[in-house]
Amino acid sequence: QVQLVESGGGLVQAGGSLRLSCAASGSILRINTMGWYRQAPGKQRELVARITSDGSTNYADSVKGRFTISRDNAKNTVSLQMNSAKPEDTAVYYCRMSISPSVYWGQGTQVTVSS
Repeated sequence: QVQLVESGGGLVQAGGSLRLSCAASGSILRINTMGWYRQAPGKQRELVARITSDGSTNYADSVKGRFTISRDNAKNTVSLQMNSAKPEDTAVYYCRMSISPSVYWGQGTQVTVSS
């Protein structure tokens, strides 16, 4: 059984920074793609950023240049550094990991950016 636990959410003022982390535990041989998604009230869940096992990254256009995703394979963790936060970044953020043969999601962490 695999569990993902997120941390680091909270309240930040516009222009500020926040760092989210997600750690996987359990029976893990190899983690393929890791990613962060978010869901704002009344909206669909959307991809924020993801990173492959070889370190390739891609980002949603709305966060390019402001957010950075990174991973630590030794610790089975993925992080999201959020800089220059905007009120429209307010959402519940979920980490997602592809651990063959399944995909796992974290429980979500609230990020609120005040204007």
